[in-house]
Amino acid sequence: MTTRLGIIIVGSEILLGKREDKHFARSRAQVHARGYELAWSLLLADSWQDLVAQYRWAFAQDCAFFSFGGLGATPDDLTRAAAAAALDLPLQRHPSAEARIRERFGDEAEPIRIRMADLPKGSDIIPNPINQIPGFQLQNGYFFPGFPQMAEPMTAWVMERDFPLCNPAVQLRLILRDQRESDWVVFMEQFCAAHREIEFSSLPSFLADGHTQIEIGLRGEETELEQAWTSLRQELERRKVRWEWMEGPLRTDEAMT
Repeated sequence: MTTRLGIIIVGSEILLGKREDKHFARSRAQVHARGYELAWSLLLADSWQDLVAQYRWAFAQDCAFFSFGGLGATPDDLTRAAAAAALDLPLQRHPSAEARIRERFGDEAEPIRIRMADLPKGSDIIPNPINQIPGFQLQNGYFFPGFPQMAEPMTAWVMERDFPLCNPAVQLRLILRDQRESDWVVFMEQFCAAHREIEFSSLPSFLADGHTQIEIGLRGEETELEQAWTSLRQELERRKVRWEWMEGPLRTDEAMT
């Protein structure tokens, strides 16, 4: 597993504008707080074919993923069955999930709520402290209910158990004043080839006064970032470029104004 995670959010109601998603921003904050980062995010409708295809793809990735929504017992709650189908697994009654649901609802567990104990074969349950209907883990996938107030303590529990604190990537951003991106492309290509472990981004802007500028972003492990920054700083000095520090492990008095 890498220090990256994916996110799948299931719900036609979000795509139709009937409900606003709250999982992405919350999960991003949780992930970043432990030194991890998001690799990708999918927002999917309650479509059987799409869910099976996208879960099959997600299971094949080299990172864990969190999935939110679709764990209920109504006909549009397809996540449990779709996750099973993506791995060619049957659904089967999970004894621990069944016990929790029966303890919570008693006779009212039958005949509908108990269906939520039918999980893909080989799943481990994720406890739900709000209403005791658990989520589940299957291989590199973690499946949570669509209600944020339930999902939040469940993802926090998973992060604490399975994702140890790690050193986050370091980010550096600066503005190059009165520069055109086209004048930097060759250097950018050489820079990226020389520093393959560094994430590089370039964002040009056209200002109201007619001037242009480029926002440069570098992101990576601290030692590698320092080496990349030395290379970029030398080029800035050679070209006598005015630049301003925005974010990163630099002193603000280093900016060339």
